[in-house]
Amino acid sequence: MIVVTSVAAIGGLTFLLASMLILANRKFYVEEDPRIDRVEEMLPHSNCGACGFPGCRPFAEALVGGEALPGKCTVSNDEGRAAIADFLGVAVGQEIKVVARLACAGGVNVARNRAHYGGTPTCLAAAQVAGGGKGCFWGCLGLGDCERICDFDAITMDRHSLPVVDNDRCTACGDCVDACPKDLFSLQPVTHRLWVACRNLERGDEILANCEVACTACERCAVDAPNGLVTMRDNLPVVDYSRPHDTRQPIERCPTGAIVWIDEKQGVMKGAAAKKIIRHSALPEAPT
Repeated sequence: MIVVTSVAAIGGLTFLLASMLILANRKFYVEEDPRIDRVEEMLPHSNCGACGFPGCRPFAEALVGGEALPGKCTVSNDEGRAAIADFLGVAVGQEIKVVARLACAGGVNVARNRAHYGGTPTCLAAAQVAGGGKGCFWGCLGLGDCERICDFDAITMDRHSLPVVDNDRCTACGDCVDACPKDLFSLQPVTHRLWVACRNLERGDEILANCEVACTACERCAVDAPNGLVTMRDNLPVVDYSRPHDTRQPIERCPTGAIVWIDEKQGVMKGAAAKKIIRHSALPEAPT
């Protein structure tokens, strides 16, 4: 009798709770706009977050809700963005593409190693051993953590063990930014043509014994830049992108080419005074 009563009580309680859940679901159910599913299908499904939303689904919801325009998806192509705009009856919108940029030009042909690292072949592991074997403490270690973590094949290591970003493939997801133990990557609009390709904080020509393309804090770029466009901070030039910066003037007298101009078609360009790099082989290691 006790067992029957217990089973009946549990059954009754289960029925009551189930009924309450059904009623609550009916009362608070919010019908979802079917266009969200259609828009999500038209998105690239990369879930990279470059649009500012945590994934393609939330972005689709924002598009249907009128909170964003298709142009914010920098991963999709022009046809894809236009198709979404036509479907929703909205403007495509324009968004300046953002890409990952590397603040280092110290490949093995210009930057010297002071010690041989023979541990786990990752930048993260090497950085734990006195910062890695590179003579410049702030330089790229060249072991390719950024290349491996990039899901879009936007980063490849060149023959000098420096990562190269393919702007067309880059989605500005930020994975390489998080992966680099030297904090050399940052996300930048492609319109930021004036770029400091160095993170060295030492001052003086002594750093050139470790890296031939390092910034020596000579301040010529800051002196030549118009209207305070470039200022020195911690022995490094800093570009104020809030000011008009469509000028190559600051790069022309840089003796090492540490501050460059990134041309849309010609790529990285150095100033007239920059030392020409002709060595393609790796520099020999030097004793510490």
